[in-house]
Amino acid sequence: MRKLFKAFIFLAVIAILIYGGYKSFDQFQRWLYPVKYADFVEKYSKEFGVPEQLIFAVIKCESSFDPNAKSSVGARGLMQLLPESFTWVKSKYKGDNILETDDINNPEANIKYGTLLLSIDYQTFGSWKEAIAAYHAGQGNVSAWLENPEYSSDGKHIDKFPEACSDTESYVNRVLKVEQKYNELYYGKDDSQ
Repeated sequence: MRKLFKAFIFLAVIAILIYGGYKSFDQFQRWLYPVKYADFVEKYSKEFGVPEQLIFAVIKCESSFDPNAKSSVGARGLMQLLPESFTWVKSKYKGDNILETDDINNPEANIKYGTLLLSIDYQTFGSWKEAIAAYHAGQGNVSAWLENPEYSSDGKHIDKFPEACSDTESYVNRVLKVEQKYNELYYGKDDSQ
């Protein structure tokens, strides 16, 4: 009886360690994939019809949630908007503009107009993959790739990226992979199947 009791205690300790390890791993993943600025993300996700997890993925890939991030080509803020893109997308906003700021590094403004740009790209191309590619490389490049049978067999989806644009292909794949991780961690979805 004593051996049975010891075996039971041993198995209980193992189960607790495994459960604790799982919980710690989950917490570690959530630390790696944070949901900072969630109020702004939720607000503009609803307004512009862009999935929250995609917005978080773009922010994670673009700036790692640093509102003062600046790229070598001059893109700035959480969603890494170029100043000319920021100005252009602001001009496309049709709602009440109670957020009057020209500060591209302002987290709310950057998320608002970055999300609107993703929405415009999605409305233009009808697919998130192509919208993400346009967010990175511009609508003109994506349109040209879709018109070229070497890169698109149906004129709607990019089958392969030009060799010179491997950075855009890498960016699209990275954003989609990070979006999947946000789905798993916070939205209870596993779209990889």
